[in-house]
Amino acid sequence: MDLDHLLRVAVRAAYASADVLRSRWKHLSSIDSKGPNDLVTDADIAAEKEIIRTIRAAYPQHGIVAEESGTQPGSAEERWLVDPLDGTVNYAHQVPFYAVSIAFARGDAVLAGVVLNPVSGELFSAQAGRGAFLNGEPIGVSPETRVADSLLATGFPYERSHGFDAMAERLLRCLKASRGIRRFGSAALDLCFVACGRFVGYWEDRLQPWDTAAGALIVREAGGRTTDFSNRPVGADGREILATNGRIHTDLLKLMGGGTRS
Repeated sequence: MDLDHLLRVAVRAAYASADVLRSRWKHLSSIDSKGPNDLVTDADIAAEKEIIRTIRAAYPQHGIVAEESGTQPGSAEERWLVDPLDGTVNYAHQVPFYAVSIAFARGDAVLAGVVLNPVSGELFSAQAGRGAFLNGEPIGVSPETRVADSLLATGFPYERSHGFDAMAERLLRCLKASRGIRRFGSAALDLCFVACGRFVGYWEDRLQPWDTAAGALIVREAGGRTTDFSNRPVGADGREILATNGRIHTDLLKLMGGGTRS
C-alpha cells in the first residue's frame, strides 16, 4: 500500500472541496435539516461530489463512506471516510470555523488522514507510523501534566433527547477541574488542535466515523492518545472519543466517568 500516494489523493480532494466551500460562502442556495440541529447545505453536497470524484479517479475499487451520500460501492476492507464540511452549522451561520476531513482505512485501522481548514489554510496530515504535520512541518502534543493547567475542548451531539444529564455533569466536572473549555463546533479541528498542542484534551460522544477518523490518527501520530470514555481503543468506526496529550488521559477518563484500564 503506497501511503504517500494515498495522502496525496486525500490532500488533492481536500483542496478541491475547500474551493467549493469558499466559492459558496455567504451564497448558499439551500439549507435543509437532517434532524434536530443537524443541517445540510448545497455546499456540503457539492463539496462531497468533488471529493468522491477525486478519489474515484485514483482508486475506483475503494469503498467510500461519506456524510451526505452514505456508503458508496467498492471494497468494504479498503475505504475512505469523508466529511466534506465538518462544522456545517458554523458555515450556515457564517461563522468562519469549519473543515474538510478525509481519512483512508484498511479494516478498522486508519492509515492516512487530512484535515483542511479552508479559512486559515492550515492543512493537518498524518500517515500511520510516520508522524503528524501542519502545512508540512512536524507537530506534537502539549507538555502539560495536570488537568488544572489544561485548556480543553468538547462538542455537543445534535440529538439531545437522551443522555443530556450525563453530558452536562461531565462538562461541569471538567470545567471545575481545568483551566477552561472551548466549544468551537468542528470535531476534526478540535482533534487537530490537540495534536498541535493548542488544546490538551478533547471529548465528545455520538459522533460519526467521518467526524473523527482523520483527526484521531493525527492526534496519535503527534504523540497523543485516543480512547473512548471507558479507555477502549478508538478505531475507524468510533462513535465516542477522548483525545489527549497522553499525560492527562487517566485523569480525564475519571472525569468522563469511565474506567482507568491501561
